[in-house]
Amino acid sequence: MSVFKKGPEYLEYHHAGETLRIMSWGENSFRVASVPNGPLDLKSSALLPQASTATIEIQEDVATITNGNISATIDTRGWNSAAVVTFYNDKKEPILREINGGGALVRKARFFKAHIGGDFRLKATFEANPNEKIYGMGQYQQDLLDLKGCNIELAHRNSQASIPFYVSNLGYGFFWHNPAIGSVSFGNNTTEWRADSTKQLDYWLTVGDTPAKIEEQYSAVTGRAPMMPEYGLGFWQCKLRYHNQAQVLEIAREYHRRNIPVDVFVIDYYHWPRCGDFCFDEASFPDPKAMVDELRSYGMEVMVSIWPQIDWRSENFQDMHQKGLLVQTDRGLNVQMSFHGNNVFYDATNPEARKYVWEKCQEHYGRHGIKLFWLDEAEPEFSTYDFDNYRYYEGSVLQQGNIYPREYARGFYEGQQSNGQSDIVNLVRCAWAGSQQYGTLVWSGDIHSTYQDFRNQIVAGLHMGLSGIPWWTTDIGGFHGGNIYDKDFQNLLIRWFQFGTFCPVMRLHGSRMPHEELFKADGEPTEWTGAPNEVWSYGEENYQIMKKFIAIREDMRDYTRQLMKEAHKVGAPVIRPMFYEFPDEKEAWDLDTQYMYGPDILVAPIVEAYATERHVFLPKGAVWTDAQTGQVFEGGQWQKVIASIDTIPIFLRDGKQPYLIGKI
Repeated sequence: MSVFKKGPEYLEYHHAGETLRIMSWGENSFRVASVPNGPLDLKSSALLPQASTATIEIQEDVATITNGNISATIDTRGWNSAAVVTFYNDKKEPILREINGGGALVRKARFFKAHIGGDFRLKATFEANPNEKIYGMGQYQQDLLDLKGCNIELAHRNSQASIPFYVSNLGYGFFWHNPAIGSVSFGNNTTEWRADSTKQLDYWLTVGDTPAKIEEQYSAVTGRAPMMPEYGLGFWQCKLRYHNQAQVLEIAREYHRRNIPVDVFVIDYYHWPRCGDFCFDEASFPDPKAMVDELRSYGMEVMVSIWPQIDWRSENFQDMHQKGLLVQTDRGLNVQMSFHGNNVFYDATNPEARKYVWEKCQEHYGRHGIKLFWLDEAEPEFSTYDFDNYRYYEGSVLQQGNIYPREYARGFYEGQQSNGQSDIVNLVRCAWAGSQQYGTLVWSGDIHSTYQDFRNQIVAGLHMGLSGIPWWTTDIGGFHGGNIYDKDFQNLLIRWFQFGTFCPVMRLHGSRMPHEELFKADGEPTEWTGAPNEVWSYGEENYQIMKKFIAIREDMRDYTRQLMKEAHKVGAPVIRPMFYEFPDEKEAWDLDTQYMYGPDILVAPIVEAYATERHVFLPKGAVWTDAQTGQVFEGGQWQKVIASIDTIPIFLRDGKQPYLIGKI
């Protein structure tokens, strides 16, 4: 009796209770699922349904499935007939192979270790190629562009977003289609994926001749960003925190008086009485509609912060608790974050909870004309990341934890759509696969104001773009530790501001020092406010530089809009590692502090304190124009570039975007 089974779009293997299925899933792509016993569960955590075809050939010990340029074999000729899966490109070159049994070692490529009471701890192991380079995987606070050799946690934290998709220089992309808490090791001997608790193995694989083709195929199966609204293309003003209506109006009027365009004005957290009230504190914001109307008359949209925490004292806590709309704590005191009170997170994986929170926000913000939301704390940020102690509507956080930020964004996106809104963008502090389709603009969290953190963000943004998240940004200047009177910080801020000009979204934010303590009307302490963080807050010289770069951002509006269209149509990142545009250039795969802003603009930020020069690599296959001097260079060489504090090294590919020459 054959161990293989053939379906219309899949190849299946059965042995000793295991079912292993390889499915044609999208262009040049497979989905692979396995269970050690029982039936497969083919509902999807992130993969969208795809109409695909497959060619299948079955022999006695080996079976092959082909979908376009990708093929896979299941080979049972090993020790103890252990089945080994190997994937090939269109040249029949192996690109990824499971480990074999190792003879007397009796290894298992698909190892399910049962938990007491059911379900499994899973380990999936593949052979490793020591010459492979790996990129993507979401956002981690390190400046490593090539992830080969890294150990990576598959879990969200403040400033960490786990999106388990990578692009390989060997011409394939791999997506670990499992939202469980776990880890992956990209070793030189093996690549090993682990899920701490799961029901089955599930991953997706695609092949492509270029990184761009791989990204296009990946975004087709996980979703693409909508078209970025016009107000996403310019400058955003923010700080921790504008704590009353008078302050918001004062700052907005000053920007308007100075004729500096601001697309979005952001009102940060604790503008509410309690976490979970989802409304303005009337003592601080007596007439929100008048405030919104005035800012809109200046061309500014208002965005307000939302936290998913529900304070025990919130007017909504008991109602949400009784209706089962909160994340459950399995043991111990039901406090999931202690910050200005005892807080429990609302369960964004529960459709009723999403509906409840959206309706509250619509009642208290939407009626004032507010349509943009800053979805903070989206990991969510448990005070202790004891993932095994929490449970969602969708299941244990150990098994389903990483979908939370996507479902949080989804609740607002679908609510906004139901109101007829089409120009949707929400600022979110975390993401998982598929978040991009819900108008998610991810920012890199509460990072510090150091040059090391700055370098980390450049790499993080490039990885996020490759992970399917084209809308990404940082707190310009970092969040923690920046004193506005410190010359060292001012130097960092200006270099970061220049980088921010060439990010998908340009947003100034931070908890600036010195802080000022604040109190509610009844005398209760509340969250402090930071020092001023407007472009005129750092002295005249710095003001003129920042004003110049806001004008450059405005000059690029048409170009940025085209990049957003490309992200929407084919899933292309807005900021791209050099190898994305120049995959045949060997050196391009290792450049971690320069990148492409779309196809035409090479950006090389100054990433060392008080530096005024750096070396920039100009790839072959293009002629490069220095935007500062207008000088033209042939590709295929390094150039030393002088960049005083008021400029940034920018090169224009083949003379495109010439309006920037002399303005940088």
